[in-house]
Amino acid sequence: MDGRKLIFLDIDGTLTVPGENVPPESALRAIRRTQEKGNLVFLCTGRNYAMLKPLLQYGFDGMVAGAGGYVTVGDEVIFDCPMEADVTRKALDVLHRNGVFCTLETRDATFGDENLGEFLSGQAEGNSEIERWRKALSSALNIRPMSEYDGTPAYKIVIMCREMSQLDEARELLEGEFNFCIQDVPEHGCLNGELINRKYDKGRGVLRICEHLGIPVSETIGFGDSMNDREMIETVGISVCMGNGSETLKALSDMVCPGVEDDGLRKAFEELGLL
Repeated sequence: MDGRKLIFLDIDGTLTVPGENVPPESALRAIRRTQEKGNLVFLCTGRNYAMLKPLLQYGFDGMVAGAGGYVTVGDEVIFDCPMEADVTRKALDVLHRNGVFCTLETRDATFGDENLGEFLSGQAEGNSEIERWRKALSSALNIRPMSEYDGTPAYKIVIMCREMSQLDEARELLEGEFNFCIQDVPEHGCLNGELINRKYDKGRGVLRICEHLGIPVSETIGFGDSMNDREMIETVGISVCMGNGSETLKALSDMVCPGVEDDGLRKAFEELGLL
């Protein structure tokens, strides 16, 4: 054991305000200081490479992207597992015929149903995933119309709908291949979540990096805020939920730190002796 800690950070609602690409300066200082001590800091996110790319300027040591479907250490890709084309088509077909709004994430682009923006405009604030998409659609993050999707290998489908029953047929057809990760905030009038290939998740992304570096999982610390962080939280040696996060995730975590807008990462890094 070489004494290094591996730190895994979700982005939306954890490292940044949902949908934004500039972390608080206190978080950036904490990340730099812990790296200077020899620790490694990885992004661990549902975002695809294209949507996390603006954050790479801050010098992370690698990533678990696409909810675990694309994993890197430094510049080396150690895991890359897009969905098969026929599975992608089957999933989109059943979701669309049940009125479910979808966004499809490839490595370098995101494709969204054309009426998704109208759907989101009527939703209340407070859900970090909904806020991420609201901001993404109103900024220059290049979400392209679903009609432009050209069959490029995809890693994940983000789903939004009004009633859980709209997912019944999709679950019947797809639950063997996909984990339906649904956020636990129905009071916002919108069910939202992700269909994630059962071949991977954020937790297994953490394990792949540990194995690659020869560092035991007991030396890992993970930070998240929503239910798509659950596998990471259940895998890492020490799990931390943000104060602005899901109440369910807080109950599963070893500790809760202040929210992203209250210098939460810096305060947690201090408490954990990472600085």
